[in-house]
Amino acid sequence: MYSNTQLCLSVGGNGRIGDGWVVASETCAFDLIEARYEREILPGEILMIGKRGVESVRPFPPAPRHNCVFEYIYFARPDSQVFGRNVYEVRKGLGRQLARESGVPADIVIPVPDSGVPAAIGYAEEAGIPFEMGLIRNHYVGRTFIEPQSSIRHFGVKVKLNALHQVLEGKRVVVVDDSIVRGTTSKKLVTMIRAAGAREVHMRISSPPTTNPCYYGIDTPTKEELIASSQSLETIRGYLGADSLAYLSVPGMYRFTGGEGTGFCDACFTGNYPVALSDDTRVRQLHLFEAADR
Repeated sequence: MYSNTQLCLSVGGNGRIGDGWVVASETCAFDLIEARYEREILPGEILMIGKRGVESVRPFPPAPRHNCVFEYIYFARPDSQVFGRNVYEVRKGLGRQLARESGVPADIVIPVPDSGVPAAIGYAEEAGIPFEMGLIRNHYVGRTFIEPQSSIRHFGVKVKLNALHQVLEGKRVVVVDDSIVRGTTSKKLVTMIRAAGAREVHMRISSPPTTNPCYYGIDTPTKEELIASSQSLETIRGYLGADSLAYLSVPGMYRFTGGEGTGFCDACFTGNYPVALSDDTRVRQLHLFEAADR
């Protein structure tokens, strides 16, 4: 399939360590080896590293860019530079905007670790509500989304996350997560938080509702499996068992760009695919793993 459009997930950058050149898919790798970050590798660009140093080759004609906005929300590490911005700062900004759009009286703000932490910090700062770690993650457990059976994934949620009774008991709690996919994990988390004694549980999501699958290299559930594609906000709230539920708006998501979404792909939220899809493409959606049951 040919298209005069450059789709881009995080393609990384290049850097220097002594007299040598290094390349990594995420810039946080340069910190590990004490390399100096030079610049981002652009979509459609080829870097040739040889005796003459680094040469940039761009064999494709100029085309509109559509960087994956979900890199900022979930995919990339918070200590990386992606598309010219620090991921941690963008995620905090998403949380601050979420608090502006859907603030609620509460006693504490807690994240769903780890990807929800920066947004929860931003939400807490903007709302003036204390930030707490009400859910503790076991980092010695693998990622639950790659488990082949739903029963194993569901057990993995309980092993991976544990609620702190001492933090949650009697509290009105805002729970900040980056996204909801099927909703099954979020439902289990709400149940877990209530069992730990929380008086109220308010779910806040630092991205818009995920209503469409990705066909550009990211393995996601089909549209029918995405809870927000067919259910209303109130129905999802009832399914989760939360006292309230709110997502970040699409315009709010782009607050960090000044409100301009040009140059990004947000098809998973809007259905606006920058490269036209045939019916055959939709049928052949790949399923390497089960997507996370968030």
